[in-house]
This record gives sequence, structure tokens and C-alpha cells, in this order.
Amino acid sequence: MTGPDNSGAESDTGRTEAFSDGILAIVITLLVLDLRPPNSPAGHLLSGLLEQWPGYAAYVASYAYVAVVWLNHKATFRRIRRADRGLNWLNLLVLFSTALLPFPTTVLSSALRRPDQADRRVAVATYALVGVVLSAAWLVLYHYLARHADLLQDTAHDRFFRSERLRALVGVVLYALAGIVGFLVSPLVGLGIFVVLPVFYGLTSGGLYQLRPFAR
Repeated sequence: MTGPDNSGAESDTGRTEAFSDGILAIVITLLVLDLRPPNSPAGHLLSGLLEQWPGYAAYVASYAYVAVVWLNHKATFRRIRRADRGLNWLNLLVLFSTALLPFPTTVLSSALRRPDQADRRVAVATYALVGVVLSAAWLVLYHYLARHADLLQDTAHDRFFRSERLRALVGVVLYALAGIVGFLVSPLVGLGIFVVLPVFYGLTSGGLYQLRPFAR
């Protein structure tokens, strides 16, 4: 007789990374579908294109966000030796949250093209909510890896995932702040935060612990 079949309980990360790359590629492709030629009269194409600037800004913010997710994902799984069932589920949670991005991007782009300020506020809050959910998903994933050193490469820095929890928490706080400011003060201020935040995450994609004072 043989023992219980534990196949799939733990595995190398190759299939997980390939699946994740495919999902992120689809998400980043869906973002561009919201960019359409303007419905402008003859001779007014330039003004029509310029009037669509909210769509361009929303696209840039979301494209940069997905790009940062991809960089984070690579940096994370480069330090993982094997994946267990818990890690696979949390990775799916990150992908689920990322796959939501095209929806609030379209909502935000559409609302900013209209003069109704109430719709703009709701659209910014909706985008911020997805940002909070995605950052929270990373926070849970990093916390799991910080508690399961047996899944990590022997060369993985022991402070990496502990410090990355702070980095994810910054995202939760700042996206929530962007939503609150965008809803209560100005939607354009919220949009500005959405554009700037991926810059921070792009600069720190190799790990927050490498920056001072974390490198000490």
C-alpha cells in the first residue's frame, strides 16, 4: 500500500511563474482596448485626441501598475525555492486583484471625460479601492513568505519579505488616501497619486531593504 497522494502540495515555481506571466500579459493587453479614436467631426481630430487625455492618464497609471506587479512578481519568485498550496492560493489572489484593473481604468477614463464631478469622485474612489485590494493581497503574500522560510532559496535575504510587508502597507495607505482625497477634495489630485505611486514601486522593485535606512 502507498501513502496519501501529496502531488501538487509542493512543487517548483516554474508553472506558477508561467501562468502568472500569461495572466499579467492578458491584463496589460486589455488596458489598451479602452483607447479608441475620438468621435470628432472632420478637421477636429487633434482637438478630439487632446480631449481624451484622461484616458491616456488612466492607461499610463494602470500600465505602470501592472508593470510594477510583474517586476515585484519576478523579484519575489526569484527568492522562492518551491511553492506550497498556501502560496499558490495567495499568488492567485494577487492575480485576481491585478485582473480587476482594466475595469476601474475604464470607469475612471470614462468619468473624467464627462463634466459630472460626482461621477469623477466615484470613479477615483473605485480605482483606489482596487489599488487597496491589490496592495493588501501583496501584504498577505509577503507575510506568508516571511513566516515560511522553508519555501525560500538558501540565498534569499532574511529581511526581504519582512521589509516588503511595509512596502505593501504603504500601498494600502496611499491608495486609500488617494481615494479619500479624490472623493472629498479633487479627483485630479487622486489621479495624480495614481500616476506617481507606480514610480515609487518601480524604484523599489528590487526590495525595500536595499534602501537606506533598511540596508543597515
